[in-house]
Amino acid sequence: MKKYWLLSFLLHYCFAKATAQTAPITVIAVADTATKAKPWKFNGTGTLNFNQVSLSNWATGGQSSVSGLSLITLTLNYKDERSSWNNTGNFTYGLSKLNKERLKKSDDQIDFTSKYGRNISKAWYYAAQLNFRSQFTPTLDRETKVLVSRFLAPAFILTSLGIDYKPRENFSVFLSAVTGKVTIVRDQTLADAGAFGVQAARRDTAGAIIPGTGDKFRREFGGYLNARFRTPIMENITFQTQLDLFSNYVRNPQNIDVNWQNTVNMKVNKLISVSVFTHLIYDDDILTEIDSDEDGVIDRKGPRIQFKETLGIGLTYKFPNRKKG
Repeated sequence: MKKYWLLSFLLHYCFAKATAQTAPITVIAVADTATKAKPWKFNGTGTLNFNQVSLSNWATGGQSSVSGLSLITLTLNYKDERSSWNNTGNFTYGLSKLNKERLKKSDDQIDFTSKYGRNISKAWYYAAQLNFRSQFTPTLDRETKVLVSRFLAPAFILTSLGIDYKPRENFSVFLSAVTGKVTIVRDQTLADAGAFGVQAARRDTAGAIIPGTGDKFRREFGGYLNARFRTPIMENITFQTQLDLFSNYVRNPQNIDVNWQNTVNMKVNKLISVSVFTHLIYDDDILTEIDSDEDGVIDRKGPRIQFKETLGIGLTYKFPNRKKG
């Protein structure tokens, strides 16, 4: 619980700082007919983190291991006097190998967001947003080797129409009362099992699953909030947070889906960097196995807070900033 309280504190700090940064600023315009702002901007960073442990006749025990994690963030943004279009892609993939075991996946994520806005005033926009989340490769249960997830199983797609408040490039709050959410489970076996909240397969009179009758799609309609903020904490240290909240109007609107990502990047020099990443998810439609009395036996399923933390030290390459007319 201490981790969740810490994350809540950081979020309150960020919004307080963002609000403070939006104080009116007097700008003296200087006529310059020779230069013209270029509307397109491209940015990107790529990070490779490695970890290796080698043991031979180590008396206190332990296991040799090797792991690697790659993170790529790409942004392509457009802005003119009347409109803005922001595109962001976050891609993560990691592998690990423990002793003589087979190589296993440790992390896998695809997260793409595209948002177009037409300005109402200086900081307010009518906006439309599309968000897509999935993964690259299949994931198997460590013990049973049964398929747990794969590309498009699941995939989450949100399409929204609303209002975007964007006083600065590093801070925005998008609020939509008209949002459609689609959960895709492309794999029929997972769909039949009712994975990730889709309708499970029907059963015959004996209680056995009828293969192929599980739904591969789950559709929801509700309200959505997306907040993004990025700020330097101190020299060479940057904090970035993204919060997504969704409420289904039709079923249990009080149970809000939460997707909250935080990243702290610490730059040592041009190549070496340290990153800390946390990801918190809550979705009451996604049921996980629960051992209520902690006796080692799963006795029920229910919604739980999902939490992931990643610490990486590695090589970082920043793509050159590109501006296009």
